[in-house]
Amino acid sequence: MLVNPDNSSVAEIAALGPDWIQLHGPETPHRVEAIRAEAGVEIMKVLPIGSAEDVAHVADFVEVADRILLDAKPPKGADRPGGLGATFDWSLLKALDPSIPFMLSGGLTPQTVADAIKTVRPFGVDVSSGVESAPGVKDKRLIEAFIRNARAAS
Repeated sequence: MLVNPDNSSVAEIAALGPDWIQLHGPETPHRVEAIRAEAGVEIMKVLPIGSAEDVAHVADFVEVADRILLDAKPPKGADRPGGLGATFDWSLLKALDPSIPFMLSGGLTPQTVADAIKTVRPFGVDVSSGVESAPGVKDKRLIEAFIRNARAAS
């Protein structure tokens, strides 16, 4: 995951040969396109969603990113990007062009993933803190439950 990387950071990461680079900052569509061309790898652009205006900008990234991940907009004053374990109002996505494939993130847990999939119909889901028993500690049982519930919903 990179947040608003400069060209030298992109080159350093690309030299490692990753399959994907996830951009999780305020990159513009033009910058995403430039990073994809420079790095020569697929780009996942994370877009923070907190309003209808945010949803309206998703289409701007369809042609320049290989995958789009919609996450909760971080709260004001947050010191890092991402929804930080929070969900966003999924009903906002009703305004999204249904032909745009996207992944969903933000506050997903084993208890909420099935409802998220049934409600939003994402291409895929992403989880981090929702499968932790303590901050930064992944829990095998929570991961298994998350996967089981996600598969049952699709």
